[in-house]
Parts: sequence; structure tokens; C-alpha cells
Amino acid sequence: MYNFKLASLMRRYLGISRFVSGYRSLSSSNGALRDDLLDNLVLVEGKTWSRTAILNKPTVLNALNTSMVARLQKLYKCWEDNPSIGFVVLKGNDRAFCAGGDIVYLYHLINEGNMEACKEFFQTIYSFTYFLGTYLKPHVAILNGITMGGGGGVSIPGTFKVATNKTVFATPETLIGFHPDVGASFYLSHLPGYLGEYLALTGDKLNGAELIGCGLATHYSQCARLPLLEEQLGKLVTDDPSVIETSLGMYSDIVYPDSTSVLHRIKTLDKCFSHDTVEEIIDALESEAATTHDDWCTSTLKKLKHAAPLSLKVALRSIREGRFQTLDQCLVREYRMSLQGISKRISNDFCEGVRARMVDKDFAPKWDPPILEQVTEDMVDQYFSPLSEYEPELDLPTKHREAFT
Repeated sequence: MYNFKLASLMRRYLGISRFVSGYRSLSSSNGALRDDLLDNLVLVEGKTWSRTAILNKPTVLNALNTSMVARLQKLYKCWEDNPSIGFVVLKGNDRAFCAGGDIVYLYHLINEGNMEACKEFFQTIYSFTYFLGTYLKPHVAILNGITMGGGGGVSIPGTFKVATNKTVFATPETLIGFHPDVGASFYLSHLPGYLGEYLALTGDKLNGAELIGCGLATHYSQCARLPLLEEQLGKLVTDDPSVIETSLGMYSDIVYPDSTSVLHRIKTLDKCFSHDTVEEIIDALESEAATTHDDWCTSTLKKLKHAAPLSLKVALRSIREGRFQTLDQCLVREYRMSLQGISKRISNDFCEGVRARMVDKDFAPKWDPPILEQVTEDMVDQYFSPLSEYEPELDLPTKHREAFT
């Protein structure tokens, strides 16, 4: 609208020929401004032998949209091809590393009927996760602050993950009527015992020490020491992962989960979450709570009751399948699940969950179905069914970049 009004004024006062020249200049300026805005979403710091990408949307906890991930992909490809760059660092601006995908942005796209833009988002972020998981250079993700959902997907597949005393990790997708994605069904399914099922279904949080304890992080550092750690990384002239690991170790601390951590309840967790169905898991928790009067069982049951019933069943199956799949297979399946999940053909749970938690913030979602007993096997199967013959699956470059198991 601004451009149109300005163009009209120029046409009126400057004449056609001068207007055409001025309009071209204005369009060029707008394009440069747009590029600058996009560049500011992911900032870059150049070091001697490395590059640091900084997620820069602090007002939304560095939540990712299509433009941000596309810029990351472009930067990472350029850096991978540059022999003068030995390794890459990724961090977030302000108090978050990354809160995941920008679900409010997706919510509005869906309600506008712009499904092509939604597909582009999922294609872009899942493709980047695969690119990171097959990256040819060492990668250091500094998980200082909130690290949730897709924030794990753009960090955990990389080489090194540095947790801090301010790290808060979670995969809370079932609480918004979705499923843990962006590679979560791969890395959660490879956690000790049935911890992955627990995290996927409850959306429970882990702190930095717990990330070390379960293997999702490789190093732990007090956030006050991060400037020293980053300064040391910036001095390195290497592409050798062992040299980078030694430098990270210089500013790392040995930490253990405190006595209240879920990691100290793995025996009980495995006993309950090893069952085949969500109903059986809940029955086991209720039985354990009645027998032992364990507050952890009670609080876990409360967490499950806040989640969308359909999402609980979908998430459980996703983690179970992920245990026997490679990263690329998980991402291809998650892409299929995500498109099915936002299509509203099975349920409107995703939009309803985002509305309740992020838009209207009444925290009273009306799930469909509202209870587990009404979630049919057919509904769950539809999430995992192939897309239509006219809808291509996620295409990952597996012939050129080998997936890992």
C-alpha cells in the first residue's frame, strides 16, 4: 500500500519518465531493505577459522520461520564449501537459544488457507535438520536458555551441544495438539530406556545437567563462562573435532542431575512407559501411584491429561517407529505426519492447541477427540499414511549426503 501511494504521487508530480526511473530506484531500495531484514534474522560473526550464526528474533524466543531456516541453509552450505572455514557455531540472541518453529506464524497461515507456505516451512526446516545431521564440518550449538521443539532439531544432530545452567529443554508438541518433529522421533527414541517416550508424551522439561546425563548435550558450562568459551573457539585454527572438543572441555564443568531429576526415576519410568499403548501407560502410572504414593507418578498423570489425546497416541507410535529408523527416514515420516496433522482432515487439534496456548491464551483447548477412548486406530493410521498421489514426499539428498543411524 505504501509503495502504491508513493508511486501515485511521483507519477502526478514528476511525470511519466521521471516516475519510471524513480520507481525502479524505490523498488531496488525496498529489495535491499527486505534483504537486510532477512539478514538480521540470522546474524553472522566471522572468526579466524570459523563462523558463528546467531538466531535473532528474541521477542519470540528466536522461534524459526521459513526465512530464518532458509538463511541458515544458505549460510551453512556456503561455509561447508569454503576451505578457509573449519567449523561452525550456532547460538541464540538474548534469553533463548530457540523456542522451536514459529507456531503462531503457522497458525495464521493455516487459517488463511495458505497450505503451500506451510509445506514450504516444513520442507525447509526438515531439510536443514538433515543437512546439519550430515554436515561435513564440526558444529557447536550453544544451548543457553530455552531450547524447545525445533530448537532441538537445528542443534542436536550436530557434533557438539553445550548446555548451561540456564538451559531449558522440552519437546512440548503434544500440549499443542501436534507431534514431536524436526528429527525428535529420531533422537528421543535413542535415549536410555523409555525416557524418549516420557519426554514426547508429557512435554516435560530437562535442565542442562539432565541433558548431559541423558546424552543430548556433550558439554556443560556455566553461562557466565560462555564469553571465555566463545573467545577460545574464535582463536582456533582447525577443523579437527578433537581439538574443538578439547577447547570446549577447558570451560566445561562436571555436573550431575539433582535428586529430584526424572533421570533418578528411570526404573519406575521404564516400568510404566514400556507398555504398548497410552492407555496401558496411564494404567501403570495409576497403579504405581496407588501402591507407592509416589508424587512423580501423580504429576506425570497430570501432564498427560493436559495433552491432546490424539497427539499422545501419534507421538507414542512415532517414537516407537523412530527407534528402528535412520534420521532421514524419521524426517520423511515426520513430514508426512505434519502435513496430515495440519490438514484438518483428521482433527483441528493443532490450531486449537496454538489458539489456546499462544493466541487467546485461555489454556482451555477443546481437543477433538476429547478423550483417549474416542481416538480410533484409523485416526492414528491416517497420520502415518502416505500423502496423496499428487503430493510429493519430502525429498532429501540421501544419495549425496549419507544418513546416520
